Amino acid sequence: MTPNAASPSPGPSRRSFLASTAVATAAVAGGMPLLTACGGSDSGSREGTTSGKAADKLLPTYVASNVAQPDLPAKNGSAAGYTGKVDLAALATSVPDKLGTGAPLKIMSPLWGTPPKPDCAYYRALDAAAGTKITWQNQDGNTYGEKLGAVLASSSIPDMVVVPGWELVGKIASAVTAKFMDLGPYLAGDKVKRYPNLAAIPSDSWRMSIFGGALRGIPMPAAAAPNIVPFYRKDIFDKKGYTVPKSPDEFLSWAKEATSAKAKVWACGDMRWAAGAIFGLLPAGTPGWNIGDDGKLTYRIEHPEYLEHLEWVRKLFAAGVVHPDDKANTGDPGQRFTAGQILVYNQNMSDWYAKTSEQAQSNPEFQIEGMDYFGADGGNPTLYAGQPATIWSMIRKGASKATIENALAAANFAAAPYGTKERMSVDYGVEGTHYSVRDGVPVKNDRGNQEVNNAWGMLAAPAPYLAHPDFPEIARKQVEWQQRQGAFMKKTSTYGMNIVEPSRYATLSSQFEQLEIDFVRGNKKLSDIQQAISTWKSSGGDKLRDWYKQLIDKNGSGN
Repeated sequence: MTPNAASPSPGPSRRSFLASTAVATAAVAGGMPLLTACGGSDSGSREGTTSGKAADKLLPTYVASNVAQPDLPAKNGSAAGYTGKVDLAALATSVPDKLGTGAPLKIMSPLWGTPPKPDCAYYRALDAAAGTKITWQNQDGNTYGEKLGAVLASSSIPDMVVVPGWELVGKIASAVTAKFMDLGPYLAGDKVKRYPNLAAIPSDSWRMSIFGGALRGIPMPAAAAPNIVPFYRKDIFDKKGYTVPKSPDEFLSWAKEATSAKAKVWACGDMRWAAGAIFGLLPAGTPGWNIGDDGKLTYRIEHPEYLEHLEWVRKLFAAGVVHPDDKANTGDPGQRFTAGQILVYNQNMSDWYAKTSEQAQSNPEFQIEGMDYFGADGGNPTLYAGQPATIWSMIRKGASKATIENALAAANFAAAPYGTKERMSVDYGVEGTHYSVRDGVPVKNDRGNQEVNNAWGMLAAPAPYLAHPDFPEIARKQVEWQQRQGAFMKKTSTYGMNIVEPSRYATLSSQFEQLEIDFVRGNKKLSDIQQAISTWKSSGGDKLRDWYKQLIDKNGSGN
C-alpha cells in the first residue's frame, strides 16, 4: 500500500544516490556476520564488524508473517509484489494489543519535504493506535548529517534517533556504539516474539544492525536487487520508433539521433549511476571492497571499470546529448523527463510509481519504463547485491525501561506488513481525514499529502514489498524488472557486513565525487583522476586495504 505522494528526486550525487534508495524504501520507503575484526572486544569496539556464530547469537528469531501472500513472490533478490486491490474491509490486525503505555518519547528523524505540525491529525491517530506519545524532532533530510553529528556530540540525545547508513562516517560512525544501547536483552532470540512485526524482519537485515558487537539498530530492510533504474519515455520511444539500446555504443548512437537542441529535446541526463552498473562497477552504496577471481582485494576506484564508466558518460556530455541543465548540475532531471525535455534518466525505483501517478491526469499518454541493464560489451551485465538494510532507528543509552518499551512498540507498529490496518495507518493516515476510497483504492487528499510523511516509516519496515493499489501494473513492472536484473547479480566480499571503518580513513575518498562530476563534464582530465587514485593509495588506501583484508580473513567473506 504505497502512499500516493511522490518522493523527492534529487540530482545525481553520492549522498543523494544513497538517500534516494532509502527514501524509496521509506516512502513506498558499512556490514556481515564474528566479532569485531580489528578493534578489540565485542562490547566496546567501534571499528570492524560482527559475523558468523558470534552474530547468530545476537539475532532475533525469525518468524515470517503470513498476513498477505504476494502475487509475485520475491525472487533473485527482488521485493515481493502485490498487484490486486486491497479489501479494506478485511484488513488484518498485526498489533492486536497496544504495546505502548503512552509514556513520552522523543524521536529525531530525517524528513524530506515540509514537516507537518507537531499535533497534526496523523501523529495523533498513530499515537492513539500504537499506544505511544511521540514528540517528533524532524530534521531536513538533505542536511541531516550535520544535525546528527551535532546531536551525537552533545549530552542531550533524543530517546530514539534514525541513523541513515550514508551518514555513518567519521565521528558519527564511532558515536553509534558509544551513544546507543544494546537491544539484545529486548529482541535477541525468542524475546522478539513480543513484537511479531519485528520478528518478521529478515535475519540478514538484523545482521546488518549489529554495531560494535551488539544489536543496536532496528532496520529498514532493503531488497538486494538493483534499485536505481534507467528510466525511459516509452510513449515517445514508441511514437518515434526508437529501439531500446542494448549496449553503450547503441545508447550513444541512439542518443545522437534523439537529441534536437532546436526542439529542446535531449537524450538523457547525467547517467553516472546507471553507467556504474552497465560497466560492472561495485555500487557506491556498499563498502566498495571485493576479492576478485585473482584473489586480490581491491577498492571500486582501482578497477578498470571505474575509469571506463566515467569515460563513457564523458562521451555523452561531449556529444551534446545531455540536457544543458544536467551539465550545469541544476534543477530536477525528473521534471525534465516528464516535460519530454530528456528521454532517459536514472533514479530510484520509486519514481516509476511517482511519475505515473503525477502525470496520470495532466498527461495521460505518459508512459515510463525501466530499461534493462546491459553489459559494457552488449552482453549480460554484472550487477552486485545491495545491502539488506541501510537505515536504522536506535535507542539512546540510559533510556528508561518505559522509554525502551514504547520505542519498540512504535517500531513494531511501523513494521506492520502489507495487508494490515497498521500498514494502512502508517502509509495513508485516517480515512476521511487523510484519504478517501475510490473504486476500492485509497487516495490521499491534500491534507494527507502534507501530513502523512516518511517519519513513522523510518522507525522500521517489513520485508521489502511493492504494492500500488491505484496502479497495480506498476508494482508488477517494478518487481519483474528487479527479478530480471537480479538474475545477473552477485554478492561482494562484504555483503551483509555492517562495517565501521577507522575514523582516520573517514575522508579518504571524499574528493572523488566532485572529481567525477567535473571529469564527465570535461572540466578535469583523465590524469587528474589517475593522480587522485594514486594519492588515495599512498594516503591510506593501501593501509585500509590491509585493514579490510584482516577483517575478511577473520570474519569470512560475505559471498
